[in-house]
Amino acid sequence: MTKKNLIVVGNGMVGHHFLEQFVASDAATGYRILVFGEEKLLAYDRVHLSEYFAGSSHADLAMGTADWYRDKDIDLHLDEQVTGIDREHRVVATSQGEYPYDELVLATGSYPFVPPIDGHDREHCFVYRTLEDLDAIRASAEGGKTGVVVGGGLLGLEAANALKSLGLEAHVVEFAPRLMPVQLDADGGALLRQKIEDLGVSVHTEKATTAIVEGEAARLRMNFSDDTNLETDLIVFSAGIRPQDTLARASGLDVGERGGIVVNNQCTTSDPHIHAIGECALWNQRIFGLVAPGYTMARTLSGALNKDPDAAFTGADMSTKLKLLGVDVGSIGDAHGQTPGSRSIRFNDEQAGYYRRMVVSADGRKLLGAILVGDNSKYDTLLQYALNGIDLPEAPESLILPEGQGDAPTLGPDALPDTAAICSCHNVTKGDICGAIDAGCSDLASVKGETRASTGCGGCTALLKTVVDSELAKRGVEVSKDLCEHFPYTRQELFHLVKVNGIRTFGTLISQHGKGHGCDICKPAVASILASCWNEHILATDHVPLQDTNDTFMANMQKNGTYSIVPRVPGGEITPDKLMVLGQVAKEYDLYTKITGGQRIDLFGATLSELPEIWEKLIAAGFETGHAYGKALRTVKSCVGSTWCRYGVQDSVGMAIEIENRYKGLRAPHKVKMAVSGCARECAEAQSKDFGVIATDKGWNLYVCGNGGMRPRHADLFATDLTDEELIRTIDRVVMFYVRTADRLQRTSVWMENLEGGLEYLKQVVLEDSLGICAELDQHMADIVSTYQCEWKTAVENPDQRKRFREFVNAPAQKDPVQQWAEERGQRRPLADPA
Repeated sequence: MTKKNLIVVGNGMVGHHFLEQFVASDAATGYRILVFGEEKLLAYDRVHLSEYFAGSSHADLAMGTADWYRDKDIDLHLDEQVTGIDREHRVVATSQGEYPYDELVLATGSYPFVPPIDGHDREHCFVYRTLEDLDAIRASAEGGKTGVVVGGGLLGLEAANALKSLGLEAHVVEFAPRLMPVQLDADGGALLRQKIEDLGVSVHTEKATTAIVEGEAARLRMNFSDDTNLETDLIVFSAGIRPQDTLARASGLDVGERGGIVVNNQCTTSDPHIHAIGECALWNQRIFGLVAPGYTMARTLSGALNKDPDAAFTGADMSTKLKLLGVDVGSIGDAHGQTPGSRSIRFNDEQAGYYRRMVVSADGRKLLGAILVGDNSKYDTLLQYALNGIDLPEAPESLILPEGQGDAPTLGPDALPDTAAICSCHNVTKGDICGAIDAGCSDLASVKGETRASTGCGGCTALLKTVVDSELAKRGVEVSKDLCEHFPYTRQELFHLVKVNGIRTFGTLISQHGKGHGCDICKPAVASILASCWNEHILATDHVPLQDTNDTFMANMQKNGTYSIVPRVPGGEITPDKLMVLGQVAKEYDLYTKITGGQRIDLFGATLSELPEIWEKLIAAGFETGHAYGKALRTVKSCVGSTWCRYGVQDSVGMAIEIENRYKGLRAPHKVKMAVSGCARECAEAQSKDFGVIATDKGWNLYVCGNGGMRPRHADLFATDLTDEELIRTIDRVVMFYVRTADRLQRTSVWMENLEGGLEYLKQVVLEDSLGICAELDQHMADIVSTYQCEWKTAVENPDQRKRFREFVNAPAQKDPVQQWAEERGQRRPLADPA
């Protein structure tokens, strides 16, 4: 049988995806396939282009291999540009020859738009599109100090991050009044700007560049229409894209007024034998600038060429979930509320740095769109409500309010219908995932390989893992313990990699032992590991983007967006002078005070900008941070012991103080609590703690791995009648063995239960040194103890870190008018139902 010729012009992500779909279809057997690409390199992942600056190579980003093309019998022509189309004779022309076609697919993508500014083509002016572009930017950055990105959209902020990673002082110049004007509204854009500036990137909005000329202090100078200017050593244009429709236009195909090859629902152009997909295609007057719609077009065209009567492109989900310069940004559906009758629900917490907006239907029953800035933890749930038309709960605002306000209903994997779209890029539903597992996939990687889910933009990664884990568990399959898709290791294995290789940053760890950019799972876990190993300040530049909310502001955020302050009171012992200081501070700032079960005095209701001031006063009085916000040692509770109690047989207060001062600041997989009781009457309730010490007339008994909380567990007796020195050494080793070997967020009780051999094995390791590691554990603990710093003292003494604690950049002293208070039992508390 004589095969027909199918030619694909363009070897980008969408063109490659089309090939994957088509060669797997029945129709492929009837075609000889030829592919032409302008670049010398095989198709690569442009969505993750910035990873090239972090050490990824073309091979890491490549969508396929030369062997794949050979195996599929695809005639690949790289570095061979198609220069013309003869529609009458169905022939495409290149510099090397002419090639007949029966069906022609244009996947030519787009090109970066460069505003027609005088001087835009000067040396050291670039675009951000190909690996060659990135090579040129990197070369230009050598010897430079400053870089400017023109364009404050998605790719522009990615480019700014790239310049920052190259060691340049980065600026973003945006023509619109706010960053990401397509995805965000005014409030969301303002908050994003604040966060980006806090990270050291200067943002200039409402700036129109009129000319680029030679600079005086730098290579270039940008002149703006408002008669200001900015000098820089290089400029990257990222001001949007334009469809690459030159071939189509020259061959007489219908194109839009503002560009783009006009296609119908089957992605066919005005010529029935020529088709267009991706960013070069204009469907329903729309150009889609994301990869997911391009993939959908590719699948649609493959179906159409297979005579599938249902193959039709009917639009695409444009939702995006990103972390830009470490800042969460999410945009779902009709984010700007353009649907007639739609209404918005907003939660704007400028203190915590969150902005959330829901756009709901006129009857309030459906979610049409959403905007998230500062925290994407609500994204997956909101996306499922929007994509699947799930009825909103009775109080829809509960979906965006902080934890503890509104009782948001759970929308776990079981609540999703089989039709729920999990991955928009590859159109993978929950049903597809269940089908892949039923067909034999037994872990996340194999599900991704089978369905392609999460291999596009990656925004669905966390949700995909949740669904896969849930479905595997239902089938009795042991779930992989890989930390996440970015690290094929457990937390314990990552700890060893960090420690053995002396790795001190997340970037180094993921480039050497992981892949991708990281996620909300691995970043906090790695932050904890790095802290446990090296004890560097959590607000150090490399570590800030890894922290969760409480660690970021070194305080626990409360239900009304204010923060609590918990000074350390070692062993619960406090002088009258210090008590008075706490009272004076609480009175000055009108803080609610509460004595906790852990023998601490909590101060509630501080605003973000008040935190440094309050801590300055407390530090001056001799207090230190109590680490109530961290997965670290929280408290060491004690009774009064032999000093005052008639029954006490040891100085429980003295020992509690010694223990607390020794382990304060130590980061662990989960929070850790301890207690010391002066006799068997157990007034400090030591056996309900991770580490409990009870005095005997011969010394100390040590109990380990108990906890209170939702699943209380009595600690197990680990060693008896220990001297002071033996007690500390034993705790040192158990704590450090736990820190090194526990899983992420695994409490000591669960950790010990999961140890093969349980308590007896733990005794062998620690008391008998069965693994020969006790000396190493001792040394590691000694290193941690010797490098302790009060995180708040370091922060208040560092002007750059203090800048993080501002509600309003331009009015740092202004209070948030949204917070409203009531009085209860002589103190203020948050108003339950603010007006």
